[in-house]
Amino acid sequence: MSTAKELKKEIERGVWDASLGKLYGRRAGVLERQRARYADALDCFAALYGGEREAAIYSAPGRTEIGGNHTDHNFGCVLAAGVSLDVIAAVAPDTEENVITIKSEGFPMDTVNVDDDTIYEEQKNTSAALIRGMSAGFKKNGHNAGGFKAYATSNVLKGSGLSSSAAYEVLIGTILNGLYNDGEVSAVEIAQIAQFAENVYFGKPSGLMDQMASSVGGFITIDFADEKHPVIDSVKFDFTKSGHALCIVDTKGNHADLTPEYAAIPVEMKSVAAFFGKKVLREITKEQLLENICAVREKCSDRAVLRALHFFDDNERVGKESSALSEGDFDAFLSLINESGDSSFKYLQNIYASSAPNEQGLSLALYLAKQALGGEGACRVHGGGFAGTIQAFVPEKKLEAFKAEMERVFGEGSCYVLSIRPVGGVQIDL
Repeated sequence: MSTAKELKKEIERGVWDASLGKLYGRRAGVLERQRARYADALDCFAALYGGEREAAIYSAPGRTEIGGNHTDHNFGCVLAAGVSLDVIAAVAPDTEENVITIKSEGFPMDTVNVDDDTIYEEQKNTSAALIRGMSAGFKKNGHNAGGFKAYATSNVLKGSGLSSSAAYEVLIGTILNGLYNDGEVSAVEIAQIAQFAENVYFGKPSGLMDQMASSVGGFITIDFADEKHPVIDSVKFDFTKSGHALCIVDTKGNHADLTPEYAAIPVEMKSVAAFFGKKVLREITKEQLLENICAVREKCSDRAVLRALHFFDDNERVGKESSALSEGDFDAFLSLINESGDSSFKYLQNIYASSAPNEQGLSLALYLAKQALGGEGACRVHGGGFAGTIQAFVPEKKLEAFKAEMERVFGEGSCYVLSIRPVGGVQIDL
């Protein structure tokens, strides 16, 4: 293991460029920015803990939902992927004190005793709770946990649907795996421990999609039919050969007071399932709904019926999207992405809040994106909807013009150009 100072020199000389290129792509300026970012992280680590201390660098990506919009909470299927935005950490083991010490850029230092697995109510919704939860989860599952010192920095956008908290959890798990378990804990189990940490210690009842996409990386499908044992499959597709960039456009929408809008979607979907005496929509069929549609409309509302129909169609679309990628048919994949976006707009109805019809940044962004794409590529709502971001697959030849148009309307820096990252949580080496 090299010292922090030695690692910085190697990175600045370009010795790590092959590894960085795999994570972030090789679009103009990307490697230069990542070298500078890594070198700065190592400088900060050295200032905190000493430049002669041996160190390693770990990374965990944000994620993007690609198929299956609002299907997971009704035990449906999703297609997701890790992206080229990530949280990185310079790390050194600390076996003497058995304490995890992490300074994250822009935040106070966190110090967590690995021997203390107590769930502290006052720590919920804090990064310290996530750290403690990951350590406790490793031990609960029969693995080792130990102390380390780290400096972390993240460029995963908060509030963008890219899941910065899941990336942080996976980062901690990947560090514990590398330092104390010889890398033998699987990416799937790290994701499951991350969900445990977020649910039990952090206090947020999240699903498993975010953590799984971050931990496994690349394209993955997740089938939630068995709630306790979701089926995860990797989808083999080299996005770098698609001729497209993945763009996330932040419309700068106001997220305040949207909780009732988000909450209404699973409630209404489940009300349709309840009509048939079931808990979730995955337990009934689209044909059952259509056969009984008059009675369901009267009992549950038209919007509930439309949202249920979206569930069935988007759930089925996930399998088609996965097959298109596996078969290398990117045009078919793009067509399905557009279908999904159209279904979210018309039937799921999560593009703008019914309580604030004058605020329709996502609707406008989708219109402008389609104009800029000119019949090529694809676009759809990204994440939960109502405010925030859209997702677009943009042909490389149109990328510059697309980015310029989005930023003309939504502000400089609002269009993030990403790639699909082929790996999840990793220790970075040569």
